[in-house]
Amino acid sequence: MSHDVKTVETGAAESHRSVSHGVKSLVVLGLLGSASAILGLVTVGPSSESGGMGAAHASPAPPPLAATLVSATEFEPGLAAPERISDTLKRRETLTELVTRLGAEPADAAAALHTIYEKEYLDPRRLRPGVKAEAFITEGQLTALNISADAERNLFITRSAEGGWTASELKARLSPTYHRVAAPIETSIYDAARKLGAGDQQVVDFASAFAYDVDFQREIHPGDSFEMVYETMVDERGTPVKNGELVFAKLNGKALTRGFYRFTPSDDGVADYFDEKGESATKFLMKTPINGARLSSSFGNRRHPISGYTRLHKGTDFAAPTGTPIYAAGNGTIERASRYGGYGHYVRIKHANDYKTAYAHMSRYGPGVRAGKRVRQGDVIGYVGSTGASTGPHLHYEVYIKGKPVNAMTLKLPTGRKLAETPDMLAEFEIRKAEIDAIRTQQGAQLVAATPLSNPPSP
Repeated sequence: MSHDVKTVETGAAESHRSVSHGVKSLVVLGLLGSASAILGLVTVGPSSESGGMGAAHASPAPPPLAATLVSATEFEPGLAAPERISDTLKRRETLTELVTRLGAEPADAAAALHTIYEKEYLDPRRLRPGVKAEAFITEGQLTALNISADAERNLFITRSAEGGWTASELKARLSPTYHRVAAPIETSIYDAARKLGAGDQQVVDFASAFAYDVDFQREIHPGDSFEMVYETMVDERGTPVKNGELVFAKLNGKALTRGFYRFTPSDDGVADYFDEKGESATKFLMKTPINGARLSSSFGNRRHPISGYTRLHKGTDFAAPTGTPIYAAGNGTIERASRYGGYGHYVRIKHANDYKTAYAHMSRYGPGVRAGKRVRQGDVIGYVGSTGASTGPHLHYEVYIKGKPVNAMTLKLPTGRKLAETPDMLAEFEIRKAEIDAIRTQQGAQLVAATPLSNPPSP
Protein backbone atom coordinates (compact mmCIF):
# COMPACT_ATOMS: atom_id res chain seq x y z
CA MET A 1 0.00 0.00 0.00
CA SER A 2 1.37 3.39 -0.93
CA HIS A 3 1.72 6.05 1.71
CA ASP A 4 2.49 9.71 2.18
CA VAL A 5 4.95 10.19 5.03
CA LYS A 6 5.35 13.50 6.80
CA THR A 7 8.11 13.83 9.40
CA VAL A 8 8.53 16.43 12.12
CA GLU A 9 11.57 16.64 14.38
CA THR A 10 11.44 17.85 17.96
CA GLY A 11 13.98 18.13 20.76
CA ALA A 12 17.65 17.56 19.96
CA ALA A 13 18.83 17.19 16.37
CA GLU A 14 17.99 13.75 15.01
CA SER A 15 20.88 11.29 14.94
CA HIS A 16 20.83 8.34 12.57
CA ARG A 17 23.18 6.33 14.70
CA SER A 18 22.83 3.67 17.31
CA VAL A 19 19.38 3.09 18.86
CA SER A 20 17.52 5.57 16.66
CA HIS A 21 18.87 4.15 13.39
CA GLY A 22 18.09 0.52 14.03
CA VAL A 23 14.82 1.02 15.85
CA LYS A 24 13.41 3.47 13.33
CA SER A 25 13.76 0.91 10.55
CA LEU A 26 12.09 -1.75 12.65
CA VAL A 27 9.29 0.59 13.62
CA VAL A 28 8.52 1.43 10.00
CA LEU A 29 8.51 -2.23 9.03
CA GLY A 30 6.39 -3.17 12.03
CA LEU A 31 4.05 -0.29 11.30
CA LEU A 32 3.54 -1.37 7.73
CA GLY A 33 2.74 -4.88 8.86
CA SER A 34 0.15 -3.69 11.36
CA ALA A 35 -1.47 -1.51 8.69
CA SER A 36 -1.77 -4.44 6.24
CA ALA A 37 0.72 -2.70 3.97
CA ILE A 38 2.73 -4.45 1.32
CA LEU A 39 6.47 -4.49 0.80
CA GLY A 40 7.01 -5.05 -2.89
CA LEU A 41 4.75 -4.84 -5.92
CA VAL A 42 1.06 -5.62 -5.65
CA THR A 43 -1.15 -6.66 -8.52
CA VAL A 44 -4.91 -6.64 -8.15
CA GLY A 45 -7.10 -8.18 -10.81
CA PRO A 46 -10.64 -7.10 -11.67
CA SER A 47 -13.61 -8.81 -10.13
CA SER A 48 -16.09 -10.63 -12.34
CA GLU A 49 -18.71 -11.39 -9.72
CA SER A 50 -22.33 -10.60 -10.39
CA GLY A 51 -25.55 -11.50 -8.75
CA GLY A 52 -29.04 -10.41 -7.79
CA MET A 53 -31.08 -10.02 -4.66
CA GLY A 54 -29.38 -11.05 -1.46
CA ALA A 55 -25.90 -10.44 -2.87
CA ALA A 56 -23.21 -7.93 -2.03
CA HIS A 57 -20.69 -6.91 -4.66
CA ALA A 58 -17.53 -4.81 -4.86
CA SER A 59 -16.62 -3.12 -8.12
CA PRO A 60 -13.20 -3.89 -9.65
CA ALA A 61 -10.24 -2.95 -7.48
CA PRO A 62 -8.03 -0.16 -8.76
CA PRO A 63 -4.68 -0.91 -10.46
CA PRO A 64 -1.55 -0.95 -8.29
CA LEU A 65 -0.30 2.48 -7.28
CA ALA A 66 2.98 1.81 -5.52
CA ALA A 67 6.02 -0.40 -5.20
CA THR A 68 8.46 -0.87 -2.34
CA LEU A 69 8.02 1.61 0.51
CA VAL A 70 11.12 1.16 2.60
CA SER A 71 14.21 -0.99 2.70
CA ALA A 72 15.09 -3.06 5.69
CA THR A 73 18.00 -1.66 7.68
CA GLU A 74 20.16 -3.95 9.75
CA PHE A 75 20.68 -3.16 13.41
CA GLU A 76 24.13 -2.07 14.29
CA PRO A 77 26.30 -4.83 15.74
CA GLY A 78 25.81 -5.33 19.45
CA LEU A 79 22.51 -3.43 19.64
CA ALA A 80 19.78 -5.43 21.38
CA ALA A 81 16.55 -5.91 19.43
CA PRO A 82 13.66 -4.05 21.10
CA GLU A 83 10.78 -5.79 22.79
CA ARG A 84 7.45 -5.03 21.08
CA ILE A 85 4.43 -4.70 23.37
CA SER A 86 0.98 -3.63 22.18
CA ASP A 87 -2.49 -3.11 23.59
CA THR A 88 -5.57 -0.97 23.04
CA LEU A 89 -6.92 2.05 24.87
CA LYS A 90 -9.45 1.24 27.56
CA ARG A 91 -12.40 3.32 28.71
CA ARG A 92 -11.44 6.34 30.83
CA GLU A 93 -7.76 5.73 30.10
CA THR A 94 -5.42 8.34 28.62
CA LEU A 95 -2.94 7.51 25.89
CA THR A 96 -0.08 8.36 28.28
CA GLU A 97 -1.47 5.84 30.77
CA LEU A 98 -1.69 3.21 28.02
CA VAL A 99 1.90 3.73 26.89
CA THR A 100 3.04 3.62 30.52
CA ARG A 101 1.13 0.38 30.96
CA LEU A 102 3.08 -1.03 28.03
CA GLY A 103 6.33 -0.53 29.95
CA ALA A 104 7.45 3.06 29.29
CA GLU A 105 8.45 5.49 31.98
CA PRO A 106 5.70 8.12 32.46
CA ALA A 107 8.07 10.95 31.51
CA ASP A 108 9.13 9.16 28.31
CA ALA A 109 5.52 8.38 27.39
CA ALA A 110 4.48 12.00 27.87
CA ALA A 111 7.47 13.38 25.93
CA ALA A 112 6.94 11.01 23.01
CA LEU A 113 3.21 11.72 22.75
CA HIS A 114 3.79 15.46 23.01
CA THR A 115 5.28 15.39 19.50
CA ILE A 116 2.01 14.23 17.90
CA TYR A 117 -0.15 16.52 20.04
CA GLU A 118 2.05 19.51 19.25
CA LYS A 119 1.66 18.99 15.51
CA GLU A 120 -2.07 18.24 15.90
CA TYR A 121 -1.75 14.77 14.45
CA LEU A 122 -4.07 13.61 17.22
CA ASP A 123 -6.51 15.31 19.59
CA PRO A 124 -6.24 13.58 23.00
CA ARG A 125 -9.73 14.85 23.94
CA ARG A 126 -11.34 12.93 21.10
CA LEU A 127 -9.67 9.57 21.56
CA ARG A 128 -12.01 6.61 21.81
CA PRO A 129 -11.46 3.19 23.40
CA GLY A 130 -9.88 0.71 21.01
CA VAL A 131 -7.03 2.88 19.67
CA LYS A 132 -3.99 0.62 19.38
CA ALA A 133 -0.52 1.53 20.63
CA GLU A 134 2.68 -0.48 20.12
CA ALA A 135 5.70 0.32 22.27
CA PHE A 136 9.28 -0.65 21.43
CA ILE A 137 11.25 -1.11 24.64
CA THR A 138 15.06 -1.50 24.42
CA GLU A 139 16.88 -2.44 27.63
CA GLY A 140 14.05 -1.00 29.72
CA GLN A 141 13.76 2.27 27.82
CA LEU A 142 11.06 3.42 25.39
CA THR A 143 12.80 3.85 22.03
CA ALA A 144 9.87 3.99 19.60
CA LEU A 145 6.10 4.12 19.59
CA ASN A 146 3.48 3.32 16.94
CA ILE A 147 -0.10 4.64 17.28
CA SER A 148 -2.84 3.34 14.97
CA ALA A 149 -4.78 6.61 14.82
CA ASP A 150 -7.54 5.34 12.54
CA ALA A 151 -8.20 2.94 9.65
CA GLU A 152 -6.12 4.93 7.18
CA ARG A 153 -3.45 6.61 9.31
CA ASN A 154 -0.62 5.54 11.61
CA LEU A 155 1.66 7.72 13.72
CA PHE A 156 5.15 6.60 14.66
CA ILE A 157 7.55 8.27 17.05
CA THR A 158 11.24 7.47 17.39
CA ARG A 159 13.89 8.50 19.89
CA SER A 160 17.28 9.83 18.85
CA ALA A 161 20.58 8.99 20.54
CA GLU A 162 20.51 12.48 22.08
CA GLY A 163 17.08 11.87 23.61
CA GLY A 164 14.93 13.95 21.23
CA TRP A 165 11.76 12.61 19.62
CA THR A 166 10.70 12.54 15.95
CA ALA A 167 7.04 12.11 14.98
CA SER A 168 5.97 10.89 11.52
CA GLU A 169 2.52 10.45 10.04
CA LEU A 170 1.91 7.58 7.64
CA LYS A 171 -1.20 7.94 5.47
CA ALA A 172 -2.49 5.15 3.29
CA ARG A 173 -3.23 5.97 -0.34
CA LEU A 174 -6.83 4.83 -0.65
CA SER A 175 -8.81 4.51 -3.86
CA PRO A 176 -12.59 4.88 -4.22
CA THR A 177 -14.70 2.07 -5.59
CA TYR A 178 -18.34 1.07 -5.13
CA HIS A 179 -20.25 -1.64 -3.34
CA ARG A 180 -23.81 -2.78 -4.04
CA VAL A 181 -26.08 -4.60 -1.61
CA ALA A 182 -29.61 -5.77 -2.35
CA ALA A 183 -31.95 -8.10 -0.49
CA PRO A 184 -35.52 -8.82 0.59
CA ILE A 185 -36.53 -7.27 3.91
CA GLU A 186 -37.25 -10.01 6.45
CA THR A 187 -36.90 -8.15 9.73
CA SER A 188 -35.58 -4.67 8.90
CA ILE A 189 -33.53 -2.84 6.29
CA TYR A 190 -30.91 -2.24 8.96
CA ASP A 191 -30.42 -5.94 9.72
CA ALA A 192 -30.33 -6.96 6.07
CA ALA A 193 -27.95 -4.19 4.99
CA ARG A 194 -25.55 -4.74 7.90
CA LYS A 195 -25.34 -8.47 7.17
CA LEU A 196 -24.24 -7.62 3.62
CA GLY A 197 -21.51 -5.22 4.73
CA ALA A 198 -23.16 -1.79 4.79
CA GLY A 199 -22.41 0.45 7.77
CA ASP A 200 -24.67 2.44 10.05
CA GLN A 201 -24.12 5.63 8.06
CA GLN A 202 -25.26 4.04 4.81
CA VAL A 203 -28.48 2.84 6.46
CA VAL A 204 -29.05 6.30 7.96
CA ASP A 205 -28.53 7.90 4.53
CA PHE A 206 -30.97 5.43 2.99
CA ALA A 207 -33.60 6.25 5.60
CA SER A 208 -33.00 9.98 5.10
CA ALA A 209 -33.61 9.71 1.36
CA PHE A 210 -37.01 8.10 1.95
CA ALA A 211 -37.92 10.02 5.12
CA TYR A 212 -40.38 12.23 3.22
CA ASP A 213 -42.27 9.37 1.57
CA VAL A 214 -42.18 6.38 3.89
CA ASP A 215 -42.86 5.77 7.56
CA PHE A 216 -40.35 3.01 8.27
CA GLN A 217 -42.13 1.97 11.47
CA ARG A 218 -45.47 1.30 9.76
CA GLU A 219 -45.04 1.10 5.99
CA ILE A 220 -42.38 -1.58 5.53
CA HIS A 221 -43.77 -5.09 4.99
CA PRO A 222 -42.36 -8.62 4.64
CA GLY A 223 -41.56 -9.20 0.98
CA ASP A 224 -40.46 -5.63 0.33
CA SER A 225 -36.89 -5.32 -0.94
CA PHE A 226 -34.18 -2.68 -1.11
CA GLU A 227 -30.99 -1.82 -2.98
CA MET A 228 -28.03 0.35 -1.98
CA VAL A 229 -24.89 1.41 -3.85
CA TYR A 230 -22.30 3.22 -1.79
CA GLU A 231 -18.72 4.38 -2.12
CA THR A 232 -16.04 2.46 -0.29
CA MET A 233 -12.34 3.24 0.04
CA VAL A 234 -9.95 0.35 -0.60
CA ASP A 235 -6.23 -0.20 -0.25
CA GLU A 236 -4.11 -1.51 -3.12
CA ARG A 237 -5.12 -5.08 -2.37
CA GLY A 238 -8.73 -4.08 -2.86
CA THR A 239 -9.43 -4.53 0.85
CA PRO A 240 -12.18 -2.14 2.06
CA VAL A 241 -10.91 0.31 4.67
CA LYS A 242 -13.95 2.54 5.17
CA ASN A 243 -17.33 3.24 3.61
CA GLY A 244 -18.37 6.54 2.08
CA GLU A 245 -21.38 8.23 0.49
CA LEU A 246 -24.54 6.34 -0.44
CA VAL A 247 -24.93 7.10 -4.17
CA PHE A 248 -28.08 5.08 -4.93
CA ALA A 249 -31.05 3.97 -2.85
CA LYS A 250 -34.08 2.01 -4.01
CA LEU A 251 -37.12 0.62 -2.21
CA ASN A 252 -39.51 -1.90 -3.79
CA GLY A 253 -42.49 -2.14 -1.48
CA LYS A 254 -46.23 -2.07 -1.01
CA ALA A 255 -46.10 1.53 0.18
CA LEU A 256 -43.68 2.80 -2.46
CA THR A 257 -41.41 1.73 -5.30
CA ARG A 258 -38.85 4.41 -6.05
CA GLY A 259 -35.11 4.91 -6.53
CA PHE A 260 -32.89 7.90 -5.77
CA TYR A 261 -29.49 8.96 -7.14
CA ARG A 262 -27.12 11.17 -5.15
CA PHE A 263 -26.19 14.19 -7.24
CA THR A 264 -24.62 17.59 -6.60
CA PRO A 265 -25.76 20.25 -9.11
CA SER A 266 -22.88 22.51 -10.11
CA ASP A 267 -24.98 25.66 -9.87
CA ASP A 268 -25.58 25.54 -6.11
CA GLY A 269 -23.24 22.76 -4.88
CA VAL A 270 -25.96 21.26 -2.65
CA ALA A 271 -25.95 17.44 -2.72
CA ASP A 272 -29.34 15.76 -2.68
CA TYR A 273 -31.09 12.58 -3.80
CA PHE A 274 -33.05 12.76 -7.07
CA ASP A 275 -35.35 10.20 -8.69
CA GLU A 276 -34.91 9.07 -12.30
CA LYS A 277 -36.80 12.13 -13.55
CA GLY A 278 -34.54 14.50 -11.65
CA GLU A 279 -37.03 15.35 -8.89
CA SER A 280 -35.56 15.82 -5.42
CA ALA A 281 -36.39 13.40 -2.61
CA THR A 282 -36.43 16.36 -0.24
CA LYS A 283 -39.80 17.81 0.60
CA PHE A 284 -40.88 20.90 2.45
CA LEU A 285 -41.48 18.98 5.71
CA MET A 286 -40.44 15.55 6.96
CA LYS A 287 -43.33 13.13 7.31
CA THR A 288 -42.27 12.13 10.82
CA PRO A 289 -39.78 14.24 12.84
CA ILE A 290 -38.65 11.29 14.97
CA ASN A 291 -37.08 7.88 14.35
CA GLY A 292 -38.02 4.55 15.91
CA ALA A 293 -41.34 5.74 17.37
CA ARG A 294 -44.78 4.11 17.45
CA LEU A 295 -47.82 6.10 16.35
CA SER A 296 -49.93 6.04 19.51
CA SER A 297 -52.68 8.54 18.72
CA SER A 298 -53.83 10.04 15.43
CA PHE A 299 -55.20 13.42 14.42
CA GLY A 300 -58.97 13.85 14.99
CA ASN A 301 -61.65 13.87 17.66
CA ARG A 302 -60.89 11.72 20.68
CA ARG A 303 -61.59 11.40 24.40
CA HIS A 304 -58.74 13.07 26.25
CA PRO A 305 -56.99 10.51 28.54
CA ILE A 306 -56.65 13.00 31.43
CA SER A 307 -59.56 15.46 31.24
CA GLY A 308 -62.07 12.92 29.92
CA TYR A 309 -63.55 15.43 27.46
CA THR A 310 -64.02 14.57 23.79
CA ARG A 311 -62.37 17.18 21.60
CA LEU A 312 -60.14 17.62 18.57
CA HIS A 313 -56.70 16.08 18.96
CA LYS A 314 -54.78 18.64 16.90
CA GLY A 315 -51.71 16.55 16.26
CA THR A 316 -50.17 13.10 16.04
CA ASP A 317 -48.63 11.31 19.01
CA PHE A 318 -45.50 9.18 18.67
CA ALA A 319 -44.64 6.99 21.66
CA ALA A 320 -40.90 6.63 22.16
CA PRO A 321 -38.41 6.25 25.04
CA THR A 322 -37.49 9.35 27.02
CA GLY A 323 -34.48 11.05 25.44
CA THR A 324 -35.23 10.03 21.84
CA PRO A 325 -34.11 12.94 19.57
CA ILE A 326 -36.80 15.12 17.95
CA TYR A 327 -35.94 16.82 14.66
CA ALA A 328 -37.06 20.06 13.04
CA ALA A 329 -39.48 18.92 10.33
CA GLY A 330 -38.32 21.70 8.00
CA ASN A 331 -36.27 24.87 7.67
CA GLY A 332 -37.61 27.79 9.66
CA THR A 333 -37.39 30.09 12.67
CA ILE A 334 -38.25 29.06 16.22
CA GLU A 335 -41.17 31.17 17.47
CA ARG A 336 -41.36 29.68 20.93
CA ALA A 337 -39.20 27.38 23.08
CA SER A 338 -40.56 27.27 26.63
CA ARG A 339 -43.11 25.60 28.87
CA TYR A 340 -46.62 26.05 27.49
CA GLY A 341 -49.41 24.86 29.81
CA GLY A 342 -50.44 21.26 29.23
CA TYR A 343 -47.95 20.97 26.36
CA GLY A 344 -45.06 20.98 28.83
CA HIS A 345 -41.71 21.76 27.24
CA TYR A 346 -42.77 23.03 23.84
CA VAL A 347 -41.22 24.27 20.58
CA ARG A 348 -43.04 25.97 17.71
CA ILE A 349 -41.33 26.66 14.36
CA LYS A 350 -42.48 29.06 11.66
CA HIS A 351 -41.79 27.84 8.12
CA ALA A 352 -42.32 29.40 4.70
CA ASN A 353 -45.74 29.50 2.96
CA ASP A 354 -47.68 30.06 6.23
CA TYR A 355 -46.73 26.64 7.65
CA LYS A 356 -45.95 26.09 11.33
CA THR A 357 -45.00 22.94 13.26
CA ALA A 358 -45.18 22.35 17.01
CA TYR A 359 -43.54 19.77 19.29
CA ALA A 360 -44.77 19.11 22.84
CA HIS A 361 -44.10 17.19 26.09
CA MET A 362 -40.32 17.21 25.57
CA SER A 363 -38.00 16.25 28.41
CA ARG A 364 -35.49 18.94 27.40
CA TYR A 365 -34.52 21.20 24.52
CA GLY A 366 -31.81 20.66 21.94
CA PRO A 367 -28.49 22.56 22.07
CA GLY A 368 -28.98 26.30 21.54
CA VAL A 369 -32.72 26.02 20.95
CA ARG A 370 -34.39 29.35 21.72
CA ALA A 371 -36.93 31.75 20.25
CA GLY A 372 -35.60 33.55 17.19
CA LYS A 373 -33.06 30.91 16.19
CA ARG A 374 -32.98 29.67 12.61
CA VAL A 375 -33.06 25.89 12.23
CA ARG A 376 -32.57 23.56 9.31
CA GLN A 377 -34.54 20.45 8.51
CA GLY A 378 -33.21 17.57 10.61
CA ASP A 379 -31.67 19.70 13.38
CA VAL A 380 -32.26 18.25 16.87
CA ILE A 381 -34.63 20.63 18.64
CA GLY A 382 -35.44 18.52 21.69
CA TYR A 383 -35.85 15.10 23.24
CA VAL A 384 -38.89 12.96 23.99
CA GLY A 385 -40.35 13.30 27.48
CA SER A 386 -43.61 13.38 29.40
CA THR A 387 -43.86 16.98 30.64
CA GLY A 388 -47.20 18.79 30.91
CA ALA A 389 -50.51 16.90 30.61
CA SER A 390 -49.06 13.57 29.54
CA THR A 391 -49.56 9.96 30.58
CA GLY A 392 -46.20 8.69 29.29
CA PRO A 393 -43.17 9.62 27.18
CA HIS A 394 -44.16 10.63 23.67
CA LEU A 395 -43.91 13.40 21.07
CA HIS A 396 -47.07 15.36 20.31
CA TYR A 397 -46.53 16.79 16.82
CA GLU A 398 -48.73 19.42 15.18
CA VAL A 399 -48.78 21.05 11.73
CA TYR A 400 -50.63 24.30 11.01
CA ILE A 401 -51.37 25.96 7.66
CA LYS A 402 -52.47 29.59 7.93
CA GLY A 403 -53.25 29.01 11.60
CA LYS A 404 -55.44 25.92 11.11
CA PRO A 405 -54.36 22.46 12.38
CA VAL A 406 -54.04 19.76 9.70
CA ASN A 407 -53.31 16.03 9.72
CA ALA A 408 -49.56 15.71 9.18
CA MET A 409 -49.87 12.04 8.14
CA THR A 410 -52.10 12.73 5.13
CA LEU A 411 -50.69 16.11 4.16
CA LYS A 412 -49.53 16.48 0.55
CA LEU A 413 -46.32 18.45 0.92
CA PRO A 414 -44.58 20.69 -1.58
CA THR A 415 -41.67 18.96 -3.27
CA GLY A 416 -38.06 20.04 -3.53
CA ARG A 417 -36.04 20.93 -6.61
CA LYS A 418 -36.97 19.69 -10.09
CA LEU A 419 -33.91 19.57 -12.34
CA ALA A 420 -36.10 19.68 -15.47
CA GLU A 421 -36.59 23.37 -14.71
CA THR A 422 -32.85 23.94 -15.34
CA PRO A 423 -31.90 21.96 -18.48
CA ASP A 424 -28.15 22.32 -17.92
CA MET A 425 -28.42 20.72 -14.48
CA LEU A 426 -30.68 17.99 -15.83
CA ALA A 427 -28.05 17.18 -18.45
CA GLU A 428 -25.39 16.91 -15.70
CA PHE A 429 -27.70 14.66 -13.70
CA GLU A 430 -28.29 12.34 -16.67
CA ILE A 431 -24.53 11.82 -17.00
CA ARG A 432 -24.16 10.97 -13.30
CA LYS A 433 -27.24 8.74 -13.37
CA ALA A 434 -25.81 6.77 -16.30
CA GLU A 435 -22.53 6.29 -14.39
CA ILE A 436 -24.35 4.92 -11.34
CA ASP A 437 -26.58 2.67 -13.45
CA ALA A 438 -23.46 1.26 -15.14
CA ILE A 439 -22.09 0.36 -11.70
CA ARG A 440 -25.39 -1.26 -10.76
CA THR A 441 -25.48 -3.30 -13.97
CA GLN A 442 -21.88 -4.40 -13.50
CA GLN A 443 -22.73 -5.64 -10.01
CA GLY A 444 -25.83 -7.58 -10.91
CA ALA A 445 -28.73 -5.15 -10.89
CA GLN A 446 -31.49 -5.84 -13.41
CA LEU A 447 -32.30 -2.40 -14.78
CA VAL A 448 -35.64 -1.45 -16.28
CA ALA A 449 -35.75 1.24 -18.95
CA ALA A 450 -36.63 4.58 -17.40
CA THR A 451 -39.72 6.51 -18.38
CA PRO A 452 -38.73 9.18 -20.94
CA LEU A 453 -38.28 12.62 -19.44
CA SER A 454 -41.08 15.04 -20.15
CA ASN A 455 -38.56 17.83 -20.70
CA PRO A 456 -35.36 16.25 -22.03
CA PRO A 457 -32.23 18.39 -22.05
CA SER A 458 -31.36 20.31 -25.17
CA PRO A 459 -28.58 18.75 -27.28
